Amino acid sequence: MLKVDNEINGLTHYFLSFNIPIGVMVITKKQMNKGEMKMNADKLLDAKGLACPMPIVRTKKAMNELESGQVLEIHATDKGAKNDLSAWAKSGGHELIKHEVDNDILKFWIKKGKFF
Repeated sequence: MLKVDNEINGLTHYFLSFNIPIGVMVITKKQMNKGEMKMNADKLLDAKGLACPMPIVRTKKAMNELESGQVLEIHATDKGAKNDLSAWAKSGGHELIKHEVDNDILKFWIKKGKFF
């Protein structure tokens, strides 16, 4: 759950509420209007330049190194990664928190499920 805490110097402070806290985000009004949010991740996986099925293989390996509730950020260039990672996260009991495209780089944030 995203919850407003306060506003200081034009910055609105939000808190994310999960079963396991992942941190605090600061989002400007401009970002909020554009739908942009900066995500905090516990680990970053660089899967740029890898073709299917390697982004999934590397994601699974990186996810195994995280604790339940932690967030993995993945950067990929394989256009199939969007469908692949979405389906993989759902089938594995994980949560795809957000995905975006930034200069032809697909970025994903996946929260590790409780039982994995």
